[in-house]
Amino acid sequence: MNQRHFTWLLLSAGLISACNNTTQRPVATDSTAAHTAVADSLNRMVMIPGGEFDMGTDDSQTREDEQPKHKVRVDSFFMDEHEVTNAEFTVFVTATGYVTTAEKPISMEELMKELPAGSPEPDSSLLQAGSLVFSPPDHAVPLDDVSQWWAFVAGASWRHPEGPASNIDGKEQYPAIHISWDDAQAYAKWAGKRLPTEAEWEYAARGGLAGQLYPWGNEELTAGKPKANTWNGHFPYQNTKTDGFYGVAPVRSFAPNGYGLYDMSGNVWEWCADWYDAEYYHHIPATAHNPQGPAKGFDPAEPLAPKRVIRGGSFMCSDEYCSGYRVTARMKTTPTSGLMNLGFRCVRDK
Repeated sequence: MNQRHFTWLLLSAGLISACNNTTQRPVATDSTAAHTAVADSLNRMVMIPGGEFDMGTDDSQTREDEQPKHKVRVDSFFMDEHEVTNAEFTVFVTATGYVTTAEKPISMEELMKELPAGSPEPDSSLLQAGSLVFSPPDHAVPLDDVSQWWAFVAGASWRHPEGPASNIDGKEQYPAIHISWDDAQAYAKWAGKRLPTEAEWEYAARGGLAGQLYPWGNEELTAGKPKANTWNGHFPYQNTKTDGFYGVAPVRSFAPNGYGLYDMSGNVWEWCADWYDAEYYHHIPATAHNPQGPAKGFDPAEPLAPKRVIRGGSFMCSDEYCSGYRVTARMKTTPTSGLMNLGFRCVRDK
């Protein structure tokens, strides 16, 4: 999803009202090694042994951008045990004074670059700092119209996940959300880490299993005990909370995969380092070694908006709407996007 483009669609539909701008904080100098040590102590890293695996799928029922299945080899690396939490992101922001994308006003120049030629400029007073918040209806709606359950909320950010009146008090162990790719990159650099490549992410998500649909194997999501934080019921208006949660859940709420990684399926989407190209799997070399993704992004649905890969699905995924919790499922969004169901985790070379 392209947040800036979608924001303009909402603006043009008259769905956004003006609010006060979020106060911006100055960016401080780089953090010290002590700050990095604190961040590391909050999120244990797991060693992922290198190896070769079949990336993607040949299943005709899945999305075309997951095909064809191809051999990939990755070297060993370390990966965060769980998604970066509010507590960890707070340490980073306190140390650096970093201001996230969602806390800055929308750039008119950036927005117009992603819109078709000739699009009118929105009123500058409406380009508020904010992010997209899940705002579900109370009845069935067409599932091809995302404006039925997404709303741009001025003042929404990682500190205020649902808008200015909300906060993260008591949610220190919840994933940091409304995080753009640029924000995730900044955190990773500060912590002496990096974002995972798409190949590393899928390899780690499989947890040592080969040819399986999910991090836990092939057992259906709804069979047996809850395995991940996803949408239970009819999306987007009815959630039975069979898994115990309506929205985002604290990290480590479900059993880890074979590598000891939590929430590689569901909860929040996670950023990868790679650009997204719908045709990339058709051009990747045979038995690629540590592939870094395409040189540039291309989404045929929005060719003017280069995007980065996101993986893992979220609490909004269901078989009715989005089965993004499968290990091969790929999604994409622009690097400046921040969403209520989007976070990240980091990796480090061995």
